[in-house]
Amino acid sequence: MAKRKQPSRVLIRSQVVAFRLDSHNLATRLSPGSLLPAAAACGIQNTPPGSATLALHARVSELTPADVDRALEIEKTLLQVWSMRASPHVVPTGNAAVFTLGLLPGDEESLRFFIRGAGPALDKVGISATEAVERTAAALPKVLDGHALTKDQLGIEIAKRVAQQLTSQQLAGWQSPSWYAPDQRLGEAIVRFALSIVALQGLLCVAPRKGRAATFIRTEWWLGAPLPEMSREQARAELVRRYLHCYGPSTAAHFAEWAGIAPTQSAQSWRLVEHELIEVDFEGRRAWLHESDLPRLASPATPAGIRFLPPHEPYLQLRDRATLVPDKALRRHLWRSSGNPGVVLVDGWFVATWRPRKTGQRLKLAVELFTSVSQKMRSQIEMEAATLAPYRRCRAVEVEFR
Repeated sequence: MAKRKQPSRVLIRSQVVAFRLDSHNLATRLSPGSLLPAAAACGIQNTPPGSATLALHARVSELTPADVDRALEIEKTLLQVWSMRASPHVVPTGNAAVFTLGLLPGDEESLRFFIRGAGPALDKVGISATEAVERTAAALPKVLDGHALTKDQLGIEIAKRVAQQLTSQQLAGWQSPSWYAPDQRLGEAIVRFALSIVALQGLLCVAPRKGRAATFIRTEWWLGAPLPEMSREQARAELVRRYLHCYGPSTAAHFAEWAGIAPTQSAQSWRLVEHELIEVDFEGRRAWLHESDLPRLASPATPAGIRFLPPHEPYLQLRDRATLVPDKALRRHLWRSSGNPGVVLVDGWFVATWRPRKTGQRLKLAVELFTSVSQKMRSQIEMEAATLAPYRRCRAVEVEFR
């Protein structure tokens, strides 16, 4: 870990929360048009679809859904890629290598960790993760040539091409029924897993959504050029820096969980910036900050205003959840195995959860308070809620407090 020549700084919870809110651009909104710095901090997860636009709305003043669509589909300054935890993220196109190449596993063990659900299928077929990824990547240009396909379509078409390279014994397992999804062959499932690694190589990205199914397209075809070049070491180091910028003080173990990578891979990336880190004492635990963040740690922006954060948004992806929510019962309510609610922030603190329900042109928000708020504050929450209407293609918002 990082060497230090002075006693550890002692940090307290309120100080760390204020620093992280500022890092995530949730203390004060960025000026109009600041989409790129908002997305560049640590990427914006887009699960479920549309969440990234809501998360950007919480960070950028006067943002409209059309602004995000224009950046993604016309200007192409934003790009949607498979990234941390094999999830779709919206990132600046110029920084895409940080959030793709910076995660790319470099050996069989790390590959299997990133696509760990594929392990039983790989073993049954008798093929390594490395081989599955290499053959999927080799087949991709011919299958995804100038048009977009869904993940199911990619799995079927690439699996057919890979099948031609297998032994008769491997082929039997490859064409056997899959246990991952109905009406699917095991080879198709393996290809689907491998595609999340191929995406980290920068070869494909998420195309604009047409209808309900997500589609994928070759990155070079979509942008008209390959992604801006960056060495793998540069990308890995920069990803650690951005992680610490948003989630520091932290550890290599928490970085691994956030990124969805193997602990050994995380440790290797961490060592690339080890000389840039400062050790601190965070409520009795050893943790690290990037030295460039120390001035802002000393005087972060004061959190102000109300934000509606969607589920799985970046601020909620921190690993030390007790820092935000000390109460265990409340943490279980906020972070579930599935079906997480959104969160309402008031001056930087969690005061409620929210769930949307669209009825015609009206968006109904069930806001469940877990602390007392004044009638004035309820009115302010309703005013902020009203700004969400265009993000769900609605004309009005109705808030139901519970």
